[in-house]
Amino acid sequence: MPNLKSPNEALSRSEASTSTKVTFSIDKIKNFSEWYDRALDVGDIIDARYPVKGMYIWRPYGFRALREMMSVMREIMDRTGHKETYFPMLIPESIFGKERDFLKGFKGEAYIVTQAGNDSLTEKLYVRPTSETVIYESVKPWIRSETDLPLKLYQVVNMYRHETKQTRPMLRLREVVEFKEAHTFHATAEEADRQIREGVAAYSEFFDRMLIPYIVVRTPSWDTFAGAVYNIDIMSVMPDGKALELASVINLGDKFAKAFGLTYRNKNNKESYVHQTCYGISERELGAMLAVHGDNRGLIMLPSIAPIHVVIVPIFKRGSEDAVKRAAENVKGMLEKQKLRVEIDDKPKGVGDKFYEWEAKGVPVRIELGLKEIERGELVIFRRDTLKKETIKAKDAPKRVLALMDEITKTLKERVDEYFKSRILHFLTVGELKKHYTERKGLVGLPWCGDEKCGRKLEEEIGIPTVGFVPEKHIDAACAACGRRDNTIEMYFGRTY
Repeated sequence: MPNLKSPNEALSRSEASTSTKVTFSIDKIKNFSEWYDRALDVGDIIDARYPVKGMYIWRPYGFRALREMMSVMREIMDRTGHKETYFPMLIPESIFGKERDFLKGFKGEAYIVTQAGNDSLTEKLYVRPTSETVIYESVKPWIRSETDLPLKLYQVVNMYRHETKQTRPMLRLREVVEFKEAHTFHATAEEADRQIREGVAAYSEFFDRMLIPYIVVRTPSWDTFAGAVYNIDIMSVMPDGKALELASVINLGDKFAKAFGLTYRNKNNKESYVHQTCYGISERELGAMLAVHGDNRGLIMLPSIAPIHVVIVPIFKRGSEDAVKRAAENVKGMLEKQKLRVEIDDKPKGVGDKFYEWEAKGVPVRIELGLKEIERGELVIFRRDTLKKETIKAKDAPKRVLALMDEITKTLKERVDEYFKSRILHFLTVGELKKHYTERKGLVGLPWCGDEKCGRKLEEEIGIPTVGFVPEKHIDAACAACGRRDNTIEMYFGRTY
């Protein structure tokens, strides 16, 4: 951004002899990769200097945003009858390998512990890449009869995968710091199907509240979670046009139950296998939220999870310091009574430096307060979403700032809805797609008859992987691979992280 001085900046120069200005001006759409890394750094989210690829240090400001986000997820899980729990991180090989497809799907990604100090372990221990196996082995004694079902558990834990693709903070990791995984157990296949719908509804509520745009799709059979009956994926699109899997809701059927001996006594006193589902999210959701809402000046925090709702920047004139500080504390107290998170930035830095810094961090509202405002009983309010200022009476600050939180949320929703609409493109033929599509544009849809051969053929012809389809959404068009028109649906394709 241009290195412009605020009209008030000159008032603060007696405070600081050296500028520490934090500047930010990167085109998010044209240079998303550079923008993302810089925005997370200047925005105080993570420190990427940790010497292990795909692992990052969370700064307090970023970690608070993550915890606020996860508190929303916990609230939804608790409200829908899930019980929070915790299972160990290290999984013995004898347990990890009980389900063959699962072992095949994750063995290449798992970290394996073979030694403790100088002693070799008698059995390999897998560092949790996900917790299906350890949970399913452990809950067997908890489920005796149909009265023990349904059982709906979740935990928020670290998990580790040896990611071989290019890593990216929050989006593709080797250490996931906050992985919310839910695991549910049911008496029948019909109950498991209903749970899938509940899981999708829970995640839809979460993403709606986080203002992260998405579509809900079913993955094709050749791209389904190892050991699953079927997958429902919730997908978004990043500013560089790449698809991002936000979450998966997975029906495991009774396949794991048979591998782990998970049975119950039904009403007729006969032993039956349980039916299971699982679904998870992680800090990837925070990365997605920051990416879609930020602008060329840095981050824009959603008010519902912002670590700081309001930053008060006192503007000092020589001799006015005490009076301005008292006024700032008074405003802070008024706002905190409304359960707003408020910080006063009275560090010995130039006002312009502070403005740039808090804009880059995406704090929703900034209040400017100097001697002139005190004398008039006023405050200057700056909102991060529109970059507009207004002057209000100081006594009206609590009411106005609370209203601004709602206004900012509404503005961000309108923006992101418009953004996402432009990121999903629909074509009727492969030729049409090749003529008009570029990688930066996002997800693309083509008519598909539902046959695996046609799906794979389309993937090969356009050179873009499948993302998924909406089973119940039939379209009046011919399959782009074979030309059949009966029961045609739309298959989405997209490059992913």
